[in-house]
Amino acid sequence: MSYLKVSGTKIVDVNGQEVILRGAGLGGWMNMENFISGYPGCEFQIREALAGVIGKEKSELFFDKFLEYFFTDADAQFFKSLGLNNIRIPFNYRHFEDDMNPRVLKKDGFKHLDRVINICAKHGIYTILDLHTAPGGQNTDWHSDHGTHIAAFWLHKDFQDRIVWLWQELAKHYRDNTWIAGYNPLNEPTDPSHTGVVQFYDRIYHAIRDIDPHHAIFLDGNTFASDFSHFGDYHEKWENTAYSIHDYSLFGFPQSPPFVGSEEQHRRMQRSYEKKREWMDERGLCVWNGEWGPVYARREYDGDKTDEINEVRYRVLKAQLGIYNKDRLSWAIWLYKDIGFQGMVYVPQETAYRTLFKDFLAKKHRLAVDAWGADTSKVQHIYQPLIDHLTQEIPEEFRQLYPFPVWKMSDRVGRLARNILVTEYLVQEWAEHFRGKSEKEIDAIAQSFKFENCLHREELNKILQENASLVTKSN
Repeated sequence: MSYLKVSGTKIVDVNGQEVILRGAGLGGWMNMENFISGYPGCEFQIREALAGVIGKEKSELFFDKFLEYFFTDADAQFFKSLGLNNIRIPFNYRHFEDDMNPRVLKKDGFKHLDRVINICAKHGIYTILDLHTAPGGQNTDWHSDHGTHIAAFWLHKDFQDRIVWLWQELAKHYRDNTWIAGYNPLNEPTDPSHTGVVQFYDRIYHAIRDIDPHHAIFLDGNTFASDFSHFGDYHEKWENTAYSIHDYSLFGFPQSPPFVGSEEQHRRMQRSYEKKREWMDERGLCVWNGEWGPVYARREYDGDKTDEINEVRYRVLKAQLGIYNKDRLSWAIWLYKDIGFQGMVYVPQETAYRTLFKDFLAKKHRLAVDAWGADTSKVQHIYQPLIDHLTQEIPEEFRQLYPFPVWKMSDRVGRLARNILVTEYLVQEWAEHFRGKSEKEIDAIAQSFKFENCLHREELNKILQENASLVTKSN
């Protein structure tokens, strides 16, 4: 078994044969996310709250069992049966060091990551290691697990120093593992200067290469992996490196224009994709689509419209795959497992976890407190006056605060008012659901996430299986 490497526009094996990576992200696992797992706010908040309700020992039991059950041999076996060959593994820096004890490697930091990498290797599945959070937050969103909309990672050098240290520890640990396709050093940066991120990439590249000359490195574009316009000629110094876009389509989300498959809609989807990879194409560089994919309607919220909505989302999925197949693109769809919004497999309502949180999850949905794919129809009347007030009082030339245009003014209000402020008041309510639970009951709740207890999103998996190795013949 040999390392994969980047050669020109392709990922290749030791014989120079092209390897097209097709797979999914293991989101919500070693970096938990609210819409994936059903909690409010950020992971650090629920961990603190749960320890306060049931004590440190029981709290650690729940999270450890959650990690254990979330991905097992059965998951890998199923994944491989679809013809998929790659899993992107997002992880939280907090598994490896503590903010109050920085640069000290936690004893059990590699426990679950090693386990899943080895399970995947056993089934012939490559993994890509994705640092999804960094101290201070490398982006403005909840999945950086820092609880604010200020990406302080770009404001404090020590935060960056700690990630350089962490990646060197990771490189020491994994440099001889050939089933790891590569390292994804930083997920979706949002650097307002647009230049600090490139300078940091240069630093992290050399820090990794000092220890590990073998593994490919996958670098996300700035502004949520969409913008490479300030990367200049740095690529000339970076060998065995690919560049990661995240190609979410507007048509795959609630409150978007319905996707009817018109020529104009296809052109808009194509242009959005081409714009993200333009810098790489001009220089003959390798592109990897590290995240993409629609979200899906849920019968408990969308009722009789569920199937109709999802048929449209599958058309979006197929349209994107049609574009990718022409370019022989490697991709990792977001995501593998959740509680029923986007995952290939999902935790059903009759499980202990979904039963326990049934009313709370309905409340979260009604209040639109998760940013990802939120349906704001039931609360928009509350926030619209604030948006109108800002629109009236702030001159248009001052409304474009970074990361505009990804965040418009209405998005910013939503992030700060719903997704940060309101969720702060819901964290304790989530944790209280565990009060009085025995260790056996806690274990049963965590077991809800086991593959054997999950349902499959059959049409999604069928489409992925059909496209797992598909490329347009003429290319």
